[in-house]
Amino acid sequence: MDAYTDFAAVYDIFMDETPYEEWRDYLAELIREYGVSEPVRISDAAQDAGALQPVNVKKSTDCLQSVDSMQSNDALHSEKNLVVDLGCGTGTLTQLLAEAGYDMIGVDNSVEMLSLAIARKENAETEILYLLQDMRELELYCTAGTVISVCDSVNYLLEEKDVLQTFRLVNNYLYPGGIFIFDFNTVYKYETVIGDATIAENRDDCSFIWENYYDGEEQINEYDLTVFVREDGGEVYRRFVETHYQRGYTAGQMRKLVTQAGMKVLAVMDADTHGEPNEKSERIYIVAREQGKNNAHRKEM
Repeated sequence: MDAYTDFAAVYDIFMDETPYEEWRDYLAELIREYGVSEPVRISDAAQDAGALQPVNVKKSTDCLQSVDSMQSNDALHSEKNLVVDLGCGTGTLTQLLAEAGYDMIGVDNSVEMLSLAIARKENAETEILYLLQDMRELELYCTAGTVISVCDSVNYLLEEKDVLQTFRLVNNYLYPGGIFIFDFNTVYKYETVIGDATIAENRDDCSFIWENYYDGEEQINEYDLTVFVREDGGEVYRRFVETHYQRGYTAGQMRKLVTQAGMKVLAVMDADTHGEPNEKSERIYIVAREQGKNNAHRKEM
C-alpha cells in the first residue's frame, strides 16, 4: 500500500475540483440520519449569532488516556461524538468536518500526506488528532461514534481478507450503535470507464501523465503516474513516477464483507445520484451500523 510519496506534494493541486464541501454536507446528512455523533463545536459566526450553543465535551485527544480513565460518562459521551476519517490523505475533508463542529481524528499511512494535513490543521488552528497507521492495523485508544472512509481509500486494499480485517477493526472501535460510512470504486468503473486509458493534465507549475491498466481477471487496476513539477518557479522541472494499485469491488462483495465483519448494512447508494446503485454505478456509498462485537473484530489466524 505504499503510495502518495512525492505525489503528495501536488495532490491538492490536481484535486482542486473535487467537491469536498458537497461530500462534507452529504456525510453530515448521513450521520444525522443514521448515526449517533453530533457536532461538538460551532463556528464563531454561528456562536456570535446565538443560533447554537456549543456542547461541553472532551476533545478528541482525550481518547489517548488509559482505558480505565475513559469509563466516566463524559468520556463515553466524547467517544460517541468522535468521527474518524480513515485514509484522510492531506486532510481536506477532515478539516471541513472539524470546521463543521465534529471532533475529528484522521488516519493515514502516508507520512507525506499527513505532513500536509498537519500543516493545514495548524494554519486553520483546529484541533484534529492525526495518526500514522495502515488501516489494516487500525489502533485507537477509545471507540468512535462514526468512522468514514471516502475518495476510494478502501480500493487500495487489494484482497478481500484485507478488507475484512479492516472492517472488523472498524467494528471493534465503533461506539455501540455507531456507523461506518465508506465509498468504493466499482468493477464497472475500472473495467469500462477507465480501462486501459491514458490521461494527462497540465497546470502552471506541474503536469502529470496517468497511464492506466486494468486486469479484469484479478480485478486489479494499476495506474502509473508521471509527474513534472516546476522547481522554485524557474524553468527546470523535476520528474518523478509513482505506481498505484487499486482493486474494483461490487456492491455484493462489499455487503458480504460488511456482514462478515459483524456490522449491519443500513444503506447502499450511488455516490453521484445518492439513489439506488445500478450496474453502471462508478462509485458507491455504504452505511453500516455496529450491532455488537461478537468477536467479529478478531483477526483471522
